[in-house]
Amino acid sequence: MAYRTLLPVAAALLLSACSFGPKTPPVLMRLTADQARPAGTTQTSTAAQTMTVVPPAIPQELRTARVPVRTGGTAVAYLKNAQWVETPDALFARLIGETISAKSGRVVLDARQFTLDPGLRLTGTLQSFGVDADTSEAVVIYDGVLARGGDAVESRRFEARVTMPLIDAASAGPALNQAANRVAAEVAAWVG
Repeated sequence: MAYRTLLPVAAALLLSACSFGPKTPPVLMRLTADQARPAGTTQTSTAAQTMTVVPPAIPQELRTARVPVRTGGTAVAYLKNAQWVETPDALFARLIGETISAKSGRVVLDARQFTLDPGLRLTGTLQSFGVDADTSEAVVIYDGVLARGGDAVESRRFEARVTMPLIDAASAGPALNQAANRVAAEVAAWVG
């Protein structure tokens, strides 16, 4: 009888000593739009003027909430104590959507809402969203692909680099946010 009582207690003690992955940093990072719609703003759009922003494809090094640091062009490590609230593709898609909506007045739909009326469709690949240790820069490279309807498809590469004073978590968030906002503004101007 005592054996059955001790078994769950022993299992709980063993599990309490286990680590199930890296410890979450005390603060998680997110992207904030430099240009955002004011609260209470109503937008109306014709079917052809709506836009659907699809989260971009990402390479394996970005399929994590951690911040990659490239060195020597080929090596990748992850910045200590720097972690996004979610993966960069989702954060970046929302930032682009918010920026396009604020700058153009278009109704911007999430990819899950596209059945309403996809209008223009923006997708692409987020090639880089991290730190270049060799140049001490936050780097965002996005290959946008815009389907304007019919058979018209355009693509364009956008790149922004922001110098970082130190390669650490405190510098990475603001520098990547600034670089991402530069790219988002250029994408919004391209979309028109």
